[in-house]
Amino acid sequence: MAVSNPANTEAQAANTAMPAPPGIPESLKKKAEEKRAVVFDAKERTHDPGKLSFFQKLKFTLFPPKKPKTEIAGLATASEAAKKTAEATAQQIDKSEAIEGEKVTSEEIKEAERIYKQGLSTIKDLIAPSSMEIMFDKIRISGLTAKSFFVYAYPRYTEANWLSPVINFDVSMDISMFIYPSSSTKMMKFLKNKVAQIQSTMRIEQEKGMVSDPALETALQDAEELRRNIQRGEEKFFQFGLYFTIYGEDDDKVKKIQTKLETALGGKLVLTKPADLQMEHGFNSCIPLAQDQLEISHNMNTNPLSTTFPFSSSDMTSSEGILYGINRHNDSLIIFDRFNLENANSVVFAKSGAGKSYAVKLEVLRSLMMGTDVIIIDPENEYEELANTVNGTYLRVSLNSPQRINPFDLPAPISNEADASSGELLRANIITLHGLLNLMLGKLTPEEEGLMDKALLDTYALKGITMETSNPAKMEPPTMEDLYDILSNMKGADNLAQRLQKYTVGTFSGLFNKPTNVDLNASNLMVFCIRDLEDALRPIAMYIILNYIWNQVRSELKRRLLVVDEAWSLMQYEDSARFLYGLVKRARKYYLGITTITQDVEDFVKSSYGKPIITNSSMQLLLKQSTGAIDKLTEIFNLTEGEKYLLLNAQVGQGLFFAGLKHVAIQIIASYNEDKIITTNPEEMLSRKAAESAARNYNAPSEAPVEPVPAETPAAP
Repeated sequence: MAVSNPANTEAQAANTAMPAPPGIPESLKKKAEEKRAVVFDAKERTHDPGKLSFFQKLKFTLFPPKKPKTEIAGLATASEAAKKTAEATAQQIDKSEAIEGEKVTSEEIKEAERIYKQGLSTIKDLIAPSSMEIMFDKIRISGLTAKSFFVYAYPRYTEANWLSPVINFDVSMDISMFIYPSSSTKMMKFLKNKVAQIQSTMRIEQEKGMVSDPALETALQDAEELRRNIQRGEEKFFQFGLYFTIYGEDDDKVKKIQTKLETALGGKLVLTKPADLQMEHGFNSCIPLAQDQLEISHNMNTNPLSTTFPFSSSDMTSSEGILYGINRHNDSLIIFDRFNLENANSVVFAKSGAGKSYAVKLEVLRSLMMGTDVIIIDPENEYEELANTVNGTYLRVSLNSPQRINPFDLPAPISNEADASSGELLRANIITLHGLLNLMLGKLTPEEEGLMDKALLDTYALKGITMETSNPAKMEPPTMEDLYDILSNMKGADNLAQRLQKYTVGTFSGLFNKPTNVDLNASNLMVFCIRDLEDALRPIAMYIILNYIWNQVRSELKRRLLVVDEAWSLMQYEDSARFLYGLVKRARKYYLGITTITQDVEDFVKSSYGKPIITNSSMQLLLKQSTGAIDKLTEIFNLTEGEKYLLLNAQVGQGLFFAGLKHVAIQIIASYNEDKIITTNPEEMLSRKAAESAARNYNAPSEAPVEPVPAETPAAP
């Protein structure tokens, strides 16, 4: 049997005219013909450019299908290889068509996305003006007039913060700075040549017998100093461009702003010019596109360039909070929320009549409108009008007053607090009572403190309250009379009982030895007036009131302010000062802000707890000060000479407002209706009472009947 030559299998499969070898059956011939047709069709599809896309042609050119290597003899083996080649080619074509279909789909999605985005509003659409009219000396933008300026000359020396008056202008203005670093190597070569030129000029003039030129000497000195600093790496060289664009409703407004701008800068020898014939370039240079289209710059090294940085603008306007006053730097509003600071505590220092109570009452009135509960300890009956206006509760604490506060009251525990455990509430209140009794009885000796501690525990035990009681606030607390009875029957405590007697059955009885009949939740404003108390009882009453308020605050979390007026009286005694300091430290945890007001800075700071109270208060208000107190305040607040001068020469309601790391000069201003509520000026109060009395007399009916006046007869024409 003859065997065909398998040397060129692919050629045999492709040659359709080749006759079949003799001796091959007819069935094998038909199969061979069919396989040749399949191979021919695949090759035709592969090589026919009319049936392939561009990507298919490119793919088959770069990555042709692999040819099967076979050395199997016979026509059947060649046909098998041709069939596999055709199948592989068909698979490659199918994959190419699938990839092409995916690419078409991706392009369609991108086109649809582009069309969708064209129908959306963008930031550019929102900020773009409705119209622009560009003229040689100004631009009109949507009804506003804009005018651009550039700085072309600077003085020899510049002071820090020289740009502050311009930044704080209460006008619409854009300021743009462009800083271009220069190569130190090139600048060194230039300065070297410049120094040589100046020295040569000076030598020539000296040889001619001319008088030395101060301008050349100054230029030589500056060039040498700059070259030395650049060589040492202390200075770098820059190109600096400074542009302004002002806005106004009309040409007259723009002219006034231009005069103010040129005056403020001209007073510092910084000279400006309007960008005439380049207004569009000036406008584009000032808007936030980071494009310097004017390209007007000036040489500057590091030191003078640092004085231009605009970090001096004093702005304390936020989106939430209450209005405290007007910023005297730039006439902006000081709107602030003290509860956004690390703590909500504040201190107010001012001399008598400087407006400290006025400022605090204004803050209280505006805080009430924001839903904040306020509690005030009023030593001079200054908050009664405010309490009556807002339907608050005004309590007069005196020996003849029906209101009573029991210092033995215990607070209700908070479930998630550590002091909710048995014994903690009782232990904390006994420690507070030790401080109170030190105020009432004088400083106790260690032996007396031991007796008093046992007496206090026995007094609570008399009412069934012990360290094991889970919720002692639900039980009836003892009173000062119960403590007096315990001390009277305790061995060695006769002296303590005699000293306590005047507060139970003696002169001061009735104020501290009765159950509490005051409710802090009766209204949003609660005022405790202690004006009618004797001076000896004021610190004791303030201590008891503060303890009662603290117990109520710990029982329920709520946004509250506590105002302690004339706090210097508490700072005179160590126990009361320590108690106030403890409140200030722990107030933040219970959503409480404490405002401490004092006019006697010396007495307040003299206490070892005075300065810690100030440092634990994130907000401070300093109004007009006396010359005797300004040195202490300067030491505490690190005031500058300018701030000292401001406080010494401030008018009523003017001062410094500190909030965290920011501080500004403030002018406290109230509306007409607010002023009528919170003013304590005796002259204004008397005039208002006289006006109210006159109005009542005018509206009252007259006692004598008034005869009716007959109508006049009209005159004849």
